[in-house]
Amino acid sequence: MSGPIISVPTGLYIDGEWRAASDGSQIEVLDPATEEVITSVASASVEDGLAAVDAAHRALPAWAATAPRRRAEILRKAFELMTARAEDFARLMSQENGKALKDARGESAYAAEFFRWYAEEAVRNISEVSTNPAGTNRILVVQQPVGVSVLVTPWNFPAAMATRKIGPALAAGCTVILKPASETPLTALAIAGLLEEAGVPKGVVNVIPSQRSSKVVSALVNDSRVRKLSFTGSTQVGRVLLREAAGTVVNCSMELGGNAPFIVFDDADIDEAVKGAMIAKMRNGGEACTAANRFYVHSSVAREFTEKFAAAMRAMRVGPGLEDGVDLGPLVNKSAQNDMVAFVQDAVEKGARVVTGGVRPDRKGYFYSPTLLADVPNDARVMNEEIFGPIAPVQQFGSVDDVVAKANATEYGLISYIYTRDLRKGLLVAEKIESGMVGLNRGVVSDPAAPFGGVKQSGVGREGAHEGMLEYLEKKYIAVEW
Repeated sequence: MSGPIISVPTGLYIDGEWRAASDGSQIEVLDPATEEVITSVASASVEDGLAAVDAAHRALPAWAATAPRRRAEILRKAFELMTARAEDFARLMSQENGKALKDARGESAYAAEFFRWYAEEAVRNISEVSTNPAGTNRILVVQQPVGVSVLVTPWNFPAAMATRKIGPALAAGCTVILKPASETPLTALAIAGLLEEAGVPKGVVNVIPSQRSSKVVSALVNDSRVRKLSFTGSTQVGRVLLREAAGTVVNCSMELGGNAPFIVFDDADIDEAVKGAMIAKMRNGGEACTAANRFYVHSSVAREFTEKFAAAMRAMRVGPGLEDGVDLGPLVNKSAQNDMVAFVQDAVEKGARVVTGGVRPDRKGYFYSPTLLADVPNDARVMNEEIFGPIAPVQQFGSVDDVVAKANATEYGLISYIYTRDLRKGLLVAEKIESGMVGLNRGVVSDPAAPFGGVKQSGVGREGAHEGMLEYLEKKYIAVEW
C-alpha cells in the first residue's frame, strides 16, 4: 500500500466516533494512475448503517432546535477549514479518483463554496403569514427540517457532491448519513473529520463507506426514521432507488445522468466554441454528468470546428493526475477504460471516423487518449449513452429545427450548450431545448448560487441556490386567528 497522500481516518464515522465495520469488512482504495492499493477503509454492513440511523435520529431534535446563526457559524468554519486545506483535498482527490490536479484544485474551491453559501442560507428559512380570502383567519406557513437524511454520492466529484448535499441539509436543521462511492471514500472521510473540527455535534453527520451499497441503502430507506434520500448517480440506479423509496414514501432528490448536446451555429465564434468545448467535454476527463456528450455543428463551420477541436485535444498532456502540467489523468477504473474502447469500436464499425485519439495508451493505469470522432451515425452508442470519458462525437446539422429535434431526442435532460453570436436565437433555442440547465456561450454552468438539476429522466429536484435548502425543508400550514 502506498498510503493516502494526507492523513485520513479509515474507519466508519458514526455518532462522532471512528469505528471498524461490525463484521470487519474493508474496501481497498486504488490509485487509478498506478493500479496500486492506496489503503483500506471500513466497509459498512447493514447493522452499521442502522447504527448511523440511530445516531442521526438521536441527534435530530437538538440540531433542529439549534439557532440558525449557530448552524451558520459551524458551516462558515467548515468553509474556512476546507479553504485552508484546499491543496491537501485536491491532492487526495487526484490520488483516489485520478483526475488532473488542476481539475481537483477547481473542485476543492467549488466544494468549499457550498459550505459558505449555506452558511449564508441557514439564516434565511423565512416563514409566511397572510389573511385568508374570506378574512376569517390567518394562514401561517412555517418550514421545518424534513428529518434524518440519507445522502448517496458518486466518485467523480467526491468532495463537491458531498458538500453540495451536507451543506443545505445542515443549514435546514437535518441530520445526515453520507454513503460515498466505494472508489473514493477517503475524501468523504476527510470531510467528516473537518466537520467535527468545525463544531458539528456528534450524530449530526455520519459517514459510512460500503461495498454493499444496495443492501445498506435499501435498509436505510426502509427505516421509518429516515425521511429524505438525496442521490447523485446514474439514471438506472436512480430508478431503482425511487422504487425503493416508494415503499415508505421517502422524500427524494435525484441528480441523475445526462446526454448533453453541444450546439455550434454557423454564426458562432469558433475559437470561443472550441474553448468552451474543451471545458464542457474534457473538464474532469469527461467524467461528469454535465459533460458535453453529443456535438452538433452547423455544416458550414463543421470542418473548421473539428480541426481546431482536434488540435486542442492533441495538445493535452496525458499522465498521472498528481503530476504538474497534466491535463488529463486516468479514468476511475478498468471498467470505465473498457467502456471507452467499446464506444469507439462501436462507432467506427457503424461508419464514424477517428479524427484524433481512439487508443488506449500502452502504460500502467486506466488511461484513454482524448478522442474526437466525426461523421458519427445516430445509432452509435456514443450518441445515445452517457459517455463519462474523453470521447467527443461530432455530427453536422443544417437548420435550427433540425438541431433542436436532435438535441431533444433523448430520455435525458440535464444540461445543454449553445454557441452563437445571435443572442435572440440563442435564447429561443435555450427555451426550446428540454434540459434543466443551459450554457449559452459558456462551457461550464455549475455555481453554488444557481439551481442545479435536470428534467425528464435526468432527475428530480434541485441542488444549490436557495432551492437546495428547500429540498431539506417541509412546509407546515397553521390556520390561526387573532
